[in-house]
Amino acid sequence: MANPPSQQPRHSKILRYIAIVLLVLIVLVGLAVLITWLIIKPRRFAYTIEEGSIKNYNLTKNHLNATFEFALRSYNPNSKISIHYDSIEASVEYDDQTIAFEVVDPFFQPHRNVTRLDLKLTAQYVPLSGSNSKDIALERTSGEIEIAVMLKARIRFKVGMWKSKDRILIIWCSPVRVRFSRPNNFERTYCDTEL
Repeated sequence: MANPPSQQPRHSKILRYIAIVLLVLIVLVGLAVLITWLIIKPRRFAYTIEEGSIKNYNLTKNHLNATFEFALRSYNPNSKISIHYDSIEASVEYDDQTIAFEVVDPFFQPHRNVTRLDLKLTAQYVPLSGSNSKDIALERTSGEIEIAVMLKARIRFKVGMWKSKDRILIIWCSPVRVRFSRPNNFERTYCDTEL
């Protein structure tokens, strides 16, 4: 049985109003996001490893003992965004194997700030997998080792009084080339980030 002709226009008017209201809401939300972005002008945080050295190196029966020391430079170029680093885990990776680890103290980084983190990651009798033991021994004789440094941080952004929810920030620095004998010749390593 067909609907009376008077009900079809009313039904289509309601759908049209709902569609208009949804469209207006989408446009308003989009404008709010755009205006917020234009006011805050977010810029990417920059991380570099400025110094690196290896101490107490010893490789015995495929087990590694060493202390990796790095100076990580964290730069916040933003004029309105600060960042809380609530927890940070740092690790040294060699050919996809974690060989040293450290938990870094939490800190707050204000806007337009450079913070230096001194990392000291220790490998204590770490069993090396596969051919990693031979590869590290070869790199030792060459005088330089190529590794990756990774930081996993739980962070919150702060803009004025507003604080964001927790986010996970991955900082990946690779390749990091560290000389065994001449740490003063360390070349700065730029890091990638993933949020």
